[in-house]
Amino acid sequence: MNKTDEMPDCFGTLEKVFPMTHKGLRQTPDDCYYHCPVKTKCLQQAMTTQDGIQVEEEIIERGTKSGAMNFFERWSRKKQVHRKKKK
Repeated sequence: MNKTDEMPDCFGTLEKVFPMTHKGLRQTPDDCYYHCPVKTKCLQQAMTTQDGIQVEEEIIERGTKSGAMNFFERWSRKKQVHRKKKK
C-alpha cells in the first residue's frame, strides 16, 4: 500500500480487481477477496470508470442471452448505462 493515502497501488484498476477469467466471466482474485481491507471500495471505484460501464453492458447482454431478462428490463438497464456514459 501507499504510505501517503493507505490505498494499494491497484486501487480502482478494473483489470486488477475484477479481471476476466479463462471461462469468459469476471472474478475477484483471491488476494483481493481474502486479504484486501479496502476491496469493496476498490471494486466500487473500478465500476465507476468507463471500463466498469463496459462490464455492466456485458452483464446485461449475458442476462438477455440466457433469458433471465425481458425486453423492458434490458431496455431500462441499457438506458441507465447510457446515462452513466454521458457523465
